[in-house]
Amino acid sequence: MAPCNSETLPVSADTGSTKTKPWPWISQPSLSFTLFLMASFAVTKAFPQNPVVRLHSKSPSSRLAFLQCRQNSTNQNWLFGTNMRICGVPSKSDVNKVSASLTDVSPKQETAKSSLPKGDTWSVHKFGGTCMGSADRIQNVANITLNDSSERKLVIVSAMSKVTDMMYGLVQKALSRDESYLEALDKVFDKHMGTAKELLEGEDLARFLAQLHLDVSNLKAMLRAIYIAGHATESFTDFVVGHGELWSAQMLSYVIKKSGEPCSWMDTREVLIVNPTGSDQVDPDLAESESRMEKWFEEKAPAGTIIATGFIASTPQNIPTTLKRDGSDFSAAIFGAIVRARMVTIWTDVDGVYSADPRKVSEAVILKTLSYQEAWEMSYFGANVLHPRTIIPVMKDKIPIVIRNMFNLAAPGTTICEQKSDETNQNGLVKAFATIDSLALVNVEGTGMAGVPGTASAIFSTVKDVGANVIMISQASSEHSICFAVPEKEVGAVSAALHTRFRQALQAGRLSQVEVIPNCSILAAVGLRMASTPGVSATLFDALAKANINVRAIAQGSSEYNITVVLKQDDCIRALRAAHSRFYLSKTTLAVGLIGPGLIGATLLDQLKDQAAVLKEEFNIDLRVMGITGSNKMILSDAGLDLTKWKDEMKQNPTEADLDKFTHHLQENHFFPNKVLVDCTANTKIANRYYDWLRKGIHVVTPNKKANSGPLDRYLKLRTLQRESYTHYFYEATVGAGLPIISTLRGLLETGDKILQIEGIFSGTLSYIFNNFKGERLFSEVVSEAKEAGYTEPDPRDDLSGTDVARKVIILARESGLKLELSDIPVRSLVPEPLKDCSSAEEFMEKLPSFDAELSKERNDATDSGQVLRYVGLVDVSNQTGSVQLKRYDLTHPFAQLAGSDNIIAFTTTRYKDQPLIVRGPGAGAEVTAGGVFSDILRLASYLGAPS
Repeated sequence: MAPCNSETLPVSADTGSTKTKPWPWISQPSLSFTLFLMASFAVTKAFPQNPVVRLHSKSPSSRLAFLQCRQNSTNQNWLFGTNMRICGVPSKSDVNKVSASLTDVSPKQETAKSSLPKGDTWSVHKFGGTCMGSADRIQNVANITLNDSSERKLVIVSAMSKVTDMMYGLVQKALSRDESYLEALDKVFDKHMGTAKELLEGEDLARFLAQLHLDVSNLKAMLRAIYIAGHATESFTDFVVGHGELWSAQMLSYVIKKSGEPCSWMDTREVLIVNPTGSDQVDPDLAESESRMEKWFEEKAPAGTIIATGFIASTPQNIPTTLKRDGSDFSAAIFGAIVRARMVTIWTDVDGVYSADPRKVSEAVILKTLSYQEAWEMSYFGANVLHPRTIIPVMKDKIPIVIRNMFNLAAPGTTICEQKSDETNQNGLVKAFATIDSLALVNVEGTGMAGVPGTASAIFSTVKDVGANVIMISQASSEHSICFAVPEKEVGAVSAALHTRFRQALQAGRLSQVEVIPNCSILAAVGLRMASTPGVSATLFDALAKANINVRAIAQGSSEYNITVVLKQDDCIRALRAAHSRFYLSKTTLAVGLIGPGLIGATLLDQLKDQAAVLKEEFNIDLRVMGITGSNKMILSDAGLDLTKWKDEMKQNPTEADLDKFTHHLQENHFFPNKVLVDCTANTKIANRYYDWLRKGIHVVTPNKKANSGPLDRYLKLRTLQRESYTHYFYEATVGAGLPIISTLRGLLETGDKILQIEGIFSGTLSYIFNNFKGERLFSEVVSEAKEAGYTEPDPRDDLSGTDVARKVIILARESGLKLELSDIPVRSLVPEPLKDCSSAEEFMEKLPSFDAELSKERNDATDSGQVLRYVGLVDVSNQTGSVQLKRYDLTHPFAQLAGSDNIIAFTTTRYKDQPLIVRGPGAGAEVTAGGVFSDILRLASYLGAPS
């Protein structure tokens, strides 16, 4: 339509007059009427054989009737819709007399009056856009409907998938004067025409396509009017968008009829009445809707199966509107309440309601039941359950809602029904978890707020004035501050408005600040049985703390159905998984990064592989090795390495070793809340990283002695961090390999015992050497034998120097409270001074026999006295000293009775003064050392919530 200065519109109203209006001078208050006139004219142009468009303004049956505009508190209603008809010679099918969008759905027929039956004879089904997404899926919907044996069935359908978005897109394109709206409308037409041709045939197909052609032609006219005016009221938009439901409902009704079952279809704009409440919401008028349903039932005398449009409705003034996004669920619940249905079934593409978002928590489970309150809470907090207001209409009559998967009919789904908080619940105290992302926390605080009435009212009225949605509120009883969460996209306007509103209070110091904390998320724990059950909050916060997650705000209503916490968005997935693991019997999952796949590391990986299935099935622990790194190469995985193939993977597909990248890979995997780095090296540089790892929330398990025996200030800093956080640092294997030395010492101290002395044979290598250094055997001979048997390090000097024993002594001394440096420990070295500078282990072993005489003499002297030589470490707590010595012991002493490479440690305490507490067992070897590390990993899992 070309622009013009004036146009004679052939509009004949009851007066029959024809009016000329110079369009550029149409006033703004008449904009809705302008659009109406333009649409009328466009319809006339679309149908040149029908030159006259008549308005029957006095008809009482108009259902799409009034398009409103308001200005200066004036309400103008302009008749548009149900009785606008395009005149001319009617076709045989009379399709030009009526229109699903602009006129009555079908010619009125005389029907016998009948009352609306209510009760258990009705079942209500709702099928969403995904279920109606193609011809095959619509046929499946028909099959499900036909297989329902209920006496009466009311089936609510959405538009085909993506059609609602396409229809909104049409309006937006027209508003922005983008002529591609015509092409987009053609795509909508083609989608429905193609689907209809697959499903229908003969007269049914012809009728549907005739109606589709007519509707699309009328939509072109309306969109043309919007295009010219550059404006569309909400009613115009809702009218356009609602066509998707009209077409899908008509198609489904024809498909069911084709199967031989009688079927009626309902344009719910004739029945469902809602009152817009602002904020993109509507309230259903159940009394009026039920009255209109009664009238519709009397007039239509419908079949036992009724196909009805979801999403769309009318205002009390018969203006077309919608239930807003995802409103088809709401439609089903409203009609379920109107007919007092036995059940409302919501068909979707998931097996039911999950205990958490399965995209974030892979162990989430399908819930068999939910209470109305639980479903309501989960809906509000973003869980993909139902339209948040769907539960309201059915609660009064206790009508159950069942969520089922159309694509997996074998799945029973989730039933939402009336439940009592004291009913036995197989799913535990917390039923489910939900999250909301992209939030900001606004904190208003100041001493001037305390005891001042109206402060909260002023804050939230200011927030309301900018149209922001407050999702959560928290206030301390001191009234010193109020914090609340809003969508991050709205926080700028909220902050500016609050600063303006409280400018004087801020300047005077009555308010200290209006603080905005961005990048927040909400985690909500929902469960009916949480009410009046002690310890639920403690368990939740313990789980979050052990995952090293800081909680920024907390809220819980007096109903106790919900605990809500605000935390950093970066921590959200980790928090969700940690909470779910603690409450929901999902596996306590540990993401493991292993450093040093040498003898001990490789043995540990074999042990993990062999025990993985048992840990999952019996102890509910899931250990995932996410990466393995050596000094030169590493392998990484997002979901966990296959421990049967890691050696091949390390050979075939490694990347260059980079400890920073390795750590980042583990830390940034948000799907696993608990991460642990296992250091199986003896590397000082790696040990120096422990503090940073713990500070980042990564647990550390290690047999590496370097951190705990290194510089005292670094050790104290590490232990202080460990005590102040919920990040764990386990190092049992640093002293006794697989023996419980550290844990025994801690147990004594924690129970109030006082350590007097710790004495022990801490080296398996030196234990073997001196257990076999007897009779006439030479020291060098025994050392050579130990080296060949694999008991020593590649260079035996590392064992014979005593440094390793000294490190164990310093670790035990520090655990006992002594602040000693390694240099404070005198060590008896077994490496002859002239041999310390040998260039190789081979040279050392070659020259060692030259020094046998000294040690042989010491042994012989001990033997003559009825004693044996033992290489021991000593912590004298009473005198605050430590030492490493070659000592004599009587043959009756426990240290003299060792065999092989066993270790033995004696704790002399105030409780065990006369007879020391002895711990004895294998103290060297890859198997026992790896076992000690494995034990620490399992202890960590028990701390994090796994069964102990």
